[in-house]
Amino acid sequence: MTPGELRDFCLSFNAAVEDFPFSPEISVFKVLGKMFALTSLDGRPLTVNLKCDPDDAIRLRREHPELIVPGWHMNKRHWNTVTVGAGPGGRPDGGLPDRVVRELVEDSYDLVVAGLPRAERLRLDRP
Repeated sequence: MTPGELRDFCLSFNAAVEDFPFSPEISVFKVLGKMFALTSLDGRPLTVNLKCDPDDAIRLRREHPELIVPGWHMNKRHWNTVTVGAGPGGRPDGGLPDRVVRELVEDSYDLVVAGLPRAERLRLDRP
């Protein structure tokens, strides 16, 4: 997955926006003001911080010890830093397969949405 593909996928979710509250180099993807992904799209290797259920976070870290680690500069219980499977120019660099990255991003988005007030969740369901 290239940086552009990661950005496009994060923005494909209902009401998702990209914001730069920390610096112009750090993309923060939010749904209704709540962060679900944080990345430096120019980073090498390309990594993304994603929200995760605490039990799943531990399991994923065990299954992929060099590719999924506790969230850098985040609450380590609820966030993982995930190495995306693309190097410079989009060449594979041994990161996670795109399918796994997409699942983890979607899980992060879903967790954040589940924590929103009911009225906001209902707004997201409207066409």
